[in-house]
Amino acid sequence: MIHLPPLIYDLGIILVVGALVTLLFKKLRQPLVLGYLVAGFLVSQHFPWLPTIQDKASVQTWAEIGVIFLLFGLGLEFSFKKLVKVGGSAGFTAVFEVVFMVGLGYLVGRLIGWNSIDSLFMGGVLSISSTTIIVRAFQELNMKGQRFVELVFGILIVEDIVAVLLLVLLPSLAMSEGLNMGSLFTVTLRMVFFILLWFVVGIFLLPIFLRKIRSLLEEETTLIVSIGLCLMMVAISSLAGFSPALGAFVMGSLLAETQEGHHIEKLISPVKNLFAAVFFVSVGTMIDPNVIINQPGLILLLTFVTIFGKFISTYLGALFSGQSRKISMQSGMSLAQIGEFSFIIAALGTTLKVTSDFIYPLAVAVSAVTTFTTPYMIKSSGYLSEKLDSLLPDKIKNLLDNYKKSFQQSGDRSVGSLIVEALGMKIILNVVVILALTFGFKKYAAVYLQQLLPDFRYVNGLSLMLCMIFSVPFFWGLVKGRPSKKASQDVDAIARLRRLIAGVTIARILLGIFLLSVMVAQFVSIKAASGAIIGAVLVMSVLGYRYGEKVYKFFEGEFLSNLTEKDREEIAKRDEITQLALPWDASISVLEVATDSNWVGCSLRDLKFKESFGVTIASVVRAGRRFFAPSGDFVLWPYDKIVCFGSEQELADLNHKIEAYKNDTKWVEAESPKYQMGSFVVENEESYLGKTIRESGIREARKILVVCIERGAQRILGPSAGTVLQAGDLVWFVSE
Repeated sequence: MIHLPPLIYDLGIILVVGALVTLLFKKLRQPLVLGYLVAGFLVSQHFPWLPTIQDKASVQTWAEIGVIFLLFGLGLEFSFKKLVKVGGSAGFTAVFEVVFMVGLGYLVGRLIGWNSIDSLFMGGVLSISSTTIIVRAFQELNMKGQRFVELVFGILIVEDIVAVLLLVLLPSLAMSEGLNMGSLFTVTLRMVFFILLWFVVGIFLLPIFLRKIRSLLEEETTLIVSIGLCLMMVAISSLAGFSPALGAFVMGSLLAETQEGHHIEKLISPVKNLFAAVFFVSVGTMIDPNVIINQPGLILLLTFVTIFGKFISTYLGALFSGQSRKISMQSGMSLAQIGEFSFIIAALGTTLKVTSDFIYPLAVAVSAVTTFTTPYMIKSSGYLSEKLDSLLPDKIKNLLDNYKKSFQQSGDRSVGSLIVEALGMKIILNVVVILALTFGFKKYAAVYLQQLLPDFRYVNGLSLMLCMIFSVPFFWGLVKGRPSKKASQDVDAIARLRRLIAGVTIARILLGIFLLSVMVAQFVSIKAASGAIIGAVLVMSVLGYRYGEKVYKFFEGEFLSNLTEKDREEIAKRDEITQLALPWDASISVLEVATDSNWVGCSLRDLKFKESFGVTIASVVRAGRRFFAPSGDFVLWPYDKIVCFGSEQELADLNHKIEAYKNDTKWVEAESPKYQMGSFVVENEESYLGKTIRESGIREARKILVVCIERGAQRILGPSAGTVLQAGDLVWFVSE
C-alpha cells in the first residue's frame, strides 16, 4: 500500500468539505468566509462525525502562507495614491472609529474581569468592519451610487490599512508583557519608518527591475517573479522584527504602483483564494462550541458593544469631519459588524498563545450575529435618520449645519499647511533615507570593514566617511530641495512661502545638523563627537556643493518618474481612445463577460444590443485576439471583452441596465483598442447607393464599422443595419 503523507490527506479533507459548505452558503447568499469557518469546525476534533485533520502543524504552516497571500492580495488592491484619494473625511472617520472601538473593547474587557492583553485584542477584533459583508449588502439592496456609499468605501480602505498595523502592533505589545505608551510609541515609530523606507526603496528599484525584464514576462514568469518578491519582503520584514503579513502587504502595495499591478492582481487571485480557504478553514477548527453554548450572555454583550459602538463612533467621526447628519447615520449603520480581519486578529492571538482560547469563538459568534443584522440596519438607516432628525432640537440642528458649512467655506490656508504641502513629504522621505543609511552603515558596513581590515585602527572613521558620501544627496534635498510641483503651481502659496524662506531654511539647516550629529555619534565617542561634528559639517558642505544637487535631482527625477509611471500609462491609454473623438457626444468603453453571465453562449443577434441598449459593438477581444465588427452570429464566451461605442448617456444606461438585470457583467479596465477614425462621402456613382448598410456589404468589404451618418443637418448616431445610404451622406467609420 502506497503511503499518503498526512498533509495531502488533510488538504483533501479541508478542500472537499470547504467546497461543499461554501457552495451551500453561496446558495443561501451568505458570506463565504463564514462558510469556511463552519467547514473548519466540521473537520475539527469538536465534530467527531466527519474525518478530522491529522497533521495540525503542517496545516498551520499552510494557514500562515494563507495570511501572507491574503495581505499580498490586499496590498495589490491598495495603492498609496488611493489612500490620498479617499479624502480627509473618510480617513478621519476611520481612525476615529478604530481608536474608539479599541478603547471601548479594552474597557469592556477589563470591566468583566479579563486581563489587559485579552481586552486589547478584543478591542482590535471589534474595531474592523467587514468589506465582504458590506459590499454584498450594498449589491443586494442596489445602493451603489448613493453618496454615503462612497464614504463607507473610503472608510473601509483606511480600516484595512489600520488592520494591517494592528496585526503588527498587537503581537508586539503582547510580547513586551506590558501595555504602556512608551512601547506603543516605539513600535509604531519603527513600523512607520520601515514602511516609508521600503516605499522609497521599492518605488525607486521595482519599476526599473520590471522594465528590464518586461519583454520576458509571460503569465508564468510574472506569477513566479511576483510571489518571489512577496516572500523576499516577508523574510526582510521578519528579520526586521515585524510580522510576515506586513512585508507581504508592503510588497503588494509597491507592485500596485507599477504597470504590471493589475495583471499581477489577476494572476495571484487563484493562489490567494486557495491559501485563504486553507487559512479560514484552519482557524475554523479553533471554534469551541462549549464556549458559545456556555456564554450566550457574553456574546449578546459583545454584539451590542459592536453594533452600538461602531454606529456611534462612525456617526460622530463623520459628523466631526463635516458630513451631513443623514450621511453620518447611514455610514454608521452600514459599518456595524465585524468580519475577516477580525478573525485574523483573533486567530493571531490564539496562535501566538498570548490570548485566552475563548477570544476566537466569541469573535466568530459576534460576526455571525452582526452579519445577519447588517442588511436590515443598512435598509432602515434612511428611515431612522429622518426619525432621529425629527427628534433633534432646532438649536442642535442649526449648530450641526453651521459646523458642516464651515468645512465648505474656502479661505486662506494656514502657514503650517502650506509648508507641509510644499516641503513636508520631501523632508520626511529624505530623513528616512538618511537614518536608514546611518544605521545600515553602523550595523552592517562597519562590521564588514572591521572583518575585512582587522588591523586598521580607523574603521569607524572610514565607515563614517563612506556613510556621509552616500547620504550627501539626501542632505542636500533636505536642506535645499525645492517645493513640490503642486505647491509650485499655486502662485499665492509660493508668494507666502517666499516671505517665510529665511525661517524655513534655518529650520531645515538645523534639522540637517541634528541628523548629521546623530550620524557622527554612531561612529565616534561622545568626547570626540563635538569636534567631529564641526568637521563633518564642513565636509558635507563641500561635498554637497560639488555633487549633491546633481545626484539628488537624478534620484528625485527617477523616483517621481517611477511613482507616476502607472498614471502616465493610463493617461496615454485614455488619450489613445480620445484620439477617436468625434464632432458629437460619443465614447468607447469596454465590458468583460463574467463566467456566470446570462450572455455566455448567446449570439449578438439574440442579445439585440442595438435595440436593447442603443450602443454599437465595435469589436470583441478574446484571449488576445480581436474580432473587429463581429457579425450577429458571433457567440459570446466567458472573459470576452466587448468594445462598445455610443453616447455617454447610452453607455451609462447600459451599465445601469446590466446591474438591474443582475447578470454579473461588469465594467473593467482593459487594453485600449487600436483603432482609427475616418469618413467618406457617398457619391452618385457608388455601388451601394440606395442600399441599406447590410445590403451594401460595406462592413465586410472595407473592414469598417459605420458609427455615424451626417445627412444635411441630421445626424444619425450608431445607425442600424437597415439604414439606407443616400447621395451626399457623410459616413463616419472606425477601422483597425
